[in-house]
Amino acid sequence: MKVTICIGSSCHLKGSRQVVESLQKLVADNKLEDKVELSGTFCIGKCQQGVCVNVDDEFFSVSPETVNEFFNTQILAKV
Repeated sequence: MKVTICIGSSCHLKGSRQVVESLQKLVADNKLEDKVELSGTFCIGKCQQGVCVNVDDEFFSVSPETVNEFFNTQILAKV
């Protein structure tokens, strides 16, 4: 599973760094390093909806407050 997080300026201001750090910890805590590839990208093009995250080419809007729920429903439940 490929998870791409926008780290462009708009998403950065909305908490992309915290989202990245939380996802890194959740992937490690659940021992999913061999099943989940995390990567960063600049501008996905949906700046108003950031923090922008793509999971296998499906778009999601995630915030530091919703990252745990996002991980549980969109990553953990699907690997």
